[in-house]
Amino acid sequence: MLMFISSLPADATNNHPIRLEPDFAITTGTVLQSFGDTLPPIGYVTFCRDHEAECRPATKLTDRVQLSAQKRIELEQVNKSVNDAVSPVTDLDLYGQVEMWAYPSAQKGDCEDYVLQKRRLLVERGWPESTLLITVVRDENNEGHAVLTVRTDRGDLVLDNKRREILAWNATPYTFIKQQSERNPLVWISLLAPDQATPAAVATSRSN
Repeated sequence: MLMFISSLPADATNNHPIRLEPDFAITTGTVLQSFGDTLPPIGYVTFCRDHEAECRPATKLTDRVQLSAQKRIELEQVNKSVNDAVSPVTDLDLYGQVEMWAYPSAQKGDCEDYVLQKRRLLVERGWPESTLLITVVRDENNEGHAVLTVRTDRGDLVLDNKRREILAWNATPYTFIKQQSERNPLVWISLLAPDQATPAAVATSRSN
């Protein structure tokens, strides 16, 4: 269950690889645009109190990863392995709490837990932390959901526990709300244009 501060109330798993057009390249539409600082998800703040070392700014900033054939394979392997290994369950069912960000426990977890595990595995494989950003969205049912956005030279890609296919962010059905800053994981930035924003409200999701 995902609880976050939001300024907007905002498929089935398959076996397809990363979906990219043959001539896909960095353009205005292939990267997410930010609109200033915003509040981080409540659960992430608590997570960082228990995992301070994992929430520190990277010592070296890498803007984007070159998406070589090997890098594509790594993304697909990590996305698939975590999706297959972890069974979706709400924080309330697993921990007895509405909001609890953690690494999967007993091979169970909700959307943020998948994201944290995928990010950790990619960092262990040498991916720069500044290119792996936890992102909050609204899904097809207008519920809060978390995905991992990967900043590459082919655009911003999304690793999602709802599907094995890795999509460009603008090929997903989601409304993008906020994500970590690539410069500092403790700083979060809004992905909503000012004309979309409404007074902030606390939203709780039943999405895994």
